[in-house]
Amino acid sequence: MKFFIVFACVLAVVAANEEANVLRNDAEVNVDSFRYAYEFDNSIKAQQEGNLAAEDTWVVKGEYSYTSPEGEQVSLQYTADENGYHVDAANPLLPTPPPIPEHILKAIEYINTHRLASAN
Repeated sequence: MKFFIVFACVLAVVAANEEANVLRNDAEVNVDSFRYAYEFDNSIKAQQEGNLAAEDTWVVKGEYSYTSPEGEQVSLQYTADENGYHVDAANPLLPTPPPIPEHILKAIEYINTHRLASAN
């Protein structure tokens, strides 16, 4: 199911660029595996492959790239499995959480220290 979500997101990018011409379009769909790859003349490229690892559990790997409206090349590799969607490489365009404040780190350390002491 998760790979359908990823696939829908990629298709949304393609739909936003309706004027693009297809340079490459390959696909193979089997009962327990699939793969596809496409490329358009407006710099959008994507490929994805998935295998049924266990009953109702898919492992999907893929990547896509495009040129942003600012002219920057964007590329992303990912894996989707029973544990969710995981980006495989750091990408400066993806949001990152802010650092944990020092007082919160101290509070966590205090809780962990006292939890271990009270358990003994």
